[in-house]
Amino acid sequence: QVQLVESGGGLVQAGGSLRLSCAASGSILRPNVMGWYRQAPGKSRELVASIASGGSTNYADSVKGRFTISRDNAKNTVYLQMNSLKPEDTAVYYCNLERSLINKYWGQGTQVTVSS
Repeated sequence: QVQLVESGGGLVQAGGSLRLSCAASGSILRPNVMGWYRQAPGKSRELVASIASGGSTNYADSVKGRFTISRDNAKNTVYLQMNSLKPEDTAVYYCNLERSLINKYWGQGTQVTVSS
């Protein structure tokens, strides 16, 4: 069993920055992929960024150049540095850990609101 706890969300002005953190606990096995998804009201959940335990990363086109994902394997923690935030970034952000297609875990979500 794996538990994920997010923190760092909040209300910011357009152009500002936030850093999200997600700490994993339990039976953490590697290799794995950790990532951030987001879901706005009335929209489906979408991948924002992901990072494998080996270090390779993937970003949605909408956040390339603005967001940076990183992880600390010793602390079982993944981070999302969000710069140049836009109102369209407003959503609930969810942390995800994937060991395989049948071993996937989700955090409770943290709200990010960007005002214009």
